[in-house]
Amino acid sequence: MSSLVVNTNMSAVDAYNNLNATDQAMSVAIGRLSSGLQIQTAADNPAGYVIAEGLQAQANGYQQAISNAQNGVSLIQTASGALNQIASILQTMDQLALSSANGATNDAQSLNANQQEFAALQNQIDQIANTTSFGTTKLLDGTFSGQVLQVGAFDNTNQQLVVTIQAATTGALGVSAASVAVSSQASAQAAVSAVQAAINNVASIEAAVGAVQNQLQAVVANLTVGQQNLQAAYSGLVDVNFAQETTQFTTDQILMQSGVAMLSQAQQTPSLVLKLLG
Repeated sequence: MSSLVVNTNMSAVDAYNNLNATDQAMSVAIGRLSSGLQIQTAADNPAGYVIAEGLQAQANGYQQAISNAQNGVSLIQTASGALNQIASILQTMDQLALSSANGATNDAQSLNANQQEFAALQNQIDQIANTTSFGTTKLLDGTFSGQVLQVGAFDNTNQQLVVTIQAATTGALGVSAASVAVSSQASAQAAVSAVQAAINNVASIEAAVGAVQNQLQAVVANLTVGQQNLQAAYSGLVDVNFAQETTQFTTDQILMQSGVAMLSQAQQTPSLVLKLLG
């Protein structure tokens, strides 16, 4: 049953409450549309905020792990390039050793020339092995052993890759100046076996390095897919659906305008009492 009162205008109170709720909804819609986010603070969706932060942390971890693995690929490629040069040098040394081993056609002068070039190549191998580095980390001098690459977003051994690159110095390969020479037919014959063994050794090192590179590239491919999925999940949880939110905002605008009009009408209701008094 309705009544005409002056002190308490319930119609105006109801209209004000509805208008206040509409204003709050519009503020939320404006915030979402202006930021592009449906979860801006934990107050918007506490559970969703916690999940979103976890997804974001994991996605960021994947991104850094991808960068780590790509740096690892660059490191391996640096080592592989140097090993290719060493292998090429060893092939030349093998030719010199075979040349000097042909004692019937060599004199002291030619043997000396072969020895000088052979020694220069030995020095070149050591120079490459002792100076090849990634940043300040030496790669081929035998000190790159048990190095850890973090290729995952979490701290566990399954997401770490331990890499070791064997030394490629003349000493490690068994072709140092102290052990092999081509200054005579006899020493050249011994050098042939040593150099060919070194060639096989370098090939094995390159094969191991190449396998690590393939593994790292597979890790990058897997992490990239994982990161894309995580970002998609994060976006679905946090990013605003503009079509849906714009529709809601339009509805709120209409309700705001009608609410203001109705509040104005409700505020005029008590004035009807004056007609009764007249």
